[in-house]
Amino acid sequence: MFSMPIVSIINYKGGVGKTTLTANLAAELAFRGKKVLAVDLDPQANLTFSFVSVDLWRNKFQDDKTIKFWFDAFIDHGAIKDLSSLIIRPPRVNDITTAPLDIICSHLGLINVDLELAVMLGGSSPRQHRNNFLKIYSLLANGLASFEDKYDLIIIDCPPNFNVVTKNALVASNYYMVPAKPDYLSTLGIEQLNRHVEELIRDYNKYAVEIDDNYNELSPKLLGIIFTMVFIRSGKPIFAQEQYIEQVKRTGLPIFDTLIRENKTAYADAPEYGVPVVIKGASGKTYIDVRSELEELADEFIRKVGL
Repeated sequence: MFSMPIVSIINYKGGVGKTTLTANLAAELAFRGKKVLAVDLDPQANLTFSFVSVDLWRNKFQDDKTIKFWFDAFIDHGAIKDLSSLIIRPPRVNDITTAPLDIICSHLGLINVDLELAVMLGGSSPRQHRNNFLKIYSLLANGLASFEDKYDLIIIDCPPNFNVVTKNALVASNYYMVPAKPDYLSTLGIEQLNRHVEELIRDYNKYAVEIDDNYNELSPKLLGIIFTMVFIRSGKPIFAQEQYIEQVKRTGLPIFDTLIRENKTAYADAPEYGVPVVIKGASGKTYIDVRSELEELADEFIRKVGL
């Protein structure tokens, strides 16, 4: 759909470091000179608050500068507004990066937006259902189309579900990544998630072929599973986690070579200062190890997407 990489980051399980990974990857790529837009689609808005203080968001952005405001315009008026009006450039991180890192903020009210969009998917006939399906799930793709020449990369932080907003992200994307903590609950749904993505692609492409309109077929590619919150002992994951890593490898799904270790100390204060740890510059072995892994992940990411 786009020649510019658009990457969704998703896992059904929360608490796997998804937002931390998104923020650090976006910051590191901007630090390396790539123009990055980060889109926060998670109602918890943790990616937003990784770069913007809660007070600033509440005073300046929550009413008309979030992705909820954009979806509301479609729900209320059928209008697809210019997404560029929502873009903000958080100052602290951009004081360090060499290229712009812009964000589109989220809002807790996205939960209700998802429910309202789901109602609009219905139709009294197969034709109406097909048309509504394509129209609703293509909203974000149409909104991002105007950014083709403005950014080197768009990275989307998805909510931990497979609802309408998440499907919007995947329809807009040409890649997706799955962060996972190597434990039972975090790895349980990976194959199911991949099947659901394949089903979405199949249904969307079927309808796109049937209708004579401006809908392109989808083919978002799984870049890989990234193991996060890994406990490293003697240079490798502890035995309990290594078992789950090997289990996922046996599925045949692509896996990133880089492992991201658990380190609450390094990550804890990053949102408070609006600068992800990968470019923060704090000293000490703890920070050096964490930054090194995140930099290796960025290297691997760049190779996989050809950025």
